[in-house]
Amino acid sequence: MGGHAMARGTEAYAGAARLGRELARAGLMVATGGGPGAMEAANLGAYAAPFDDEMLTKALDILAKAPGFTPSITDWARAAFEVRGRWPGGSPSVGIPTWFYGHEPPNPFAAHLAKYFSNATREDGLLARCNAGVVFLPGAAGTVQEIFDNATPNYYRSRGEPTPMVLVDREHWTERLPAWPLLRSLARERSMESRIALVDRIEEAPEALKRLGG
Repeated sequence: MGGHAMARGTEAYAGAARLGRELARAGLMVATGGGPGAMEAANLGAYAAPFDDEMLTKALDILAKAPGFTPSITDWARAAFEVRGRWPGGSPSVGIPTWFYGHEPPNPFAAHLAKYFSNATREDGLLARCNAGVVFLPGAAGTVQEIFDNATPNYYRSRGEPTPMVLVDREHWTERLPAWPLLRSLARERSMESRIALVDRIEEAPEALKRLGG
């Protein structure tokens, strides 16, 4: 989970792509909200998993020429399809966008797409099936909502044992949008307490997921 505004060509975008690649290489199915920004980066990383590391570096350079889907969705999409054309046959991943954010185009790197009219149904479906855990990259209102959509069934154990939740970027989640203190307070003395983590860097997320899932 993460914001749609994360631009191609940034270190944050590259980090999200490397995260997706590492998770896919570990044998996990990467699932995102299917849109641009952090979501696209994770799907791109999963797509890049079978190729050597240099492929992702080159792909990021190509995509950086069209940093966002504004002002031209055509240029944004063309860069993505150039990557797919140069390196066909990437690993599959899942993208679940929504008509609720109709201005956001689905990204071209997810092999499996489903688009929901109801954003709440879309988010609940994604979170219910992410049994290996969820990584929350910096985002705004939508990502905050998703944190607590995930926290609620973990709190009540309505889906069984709580699943791992990893929040990335300490400053973002403790100062800019302080969701972490509330999440930690909710988790205190409950079984979900051992299944949440806050990390500074995206590179720490895979190890945190592994540790929390043990």
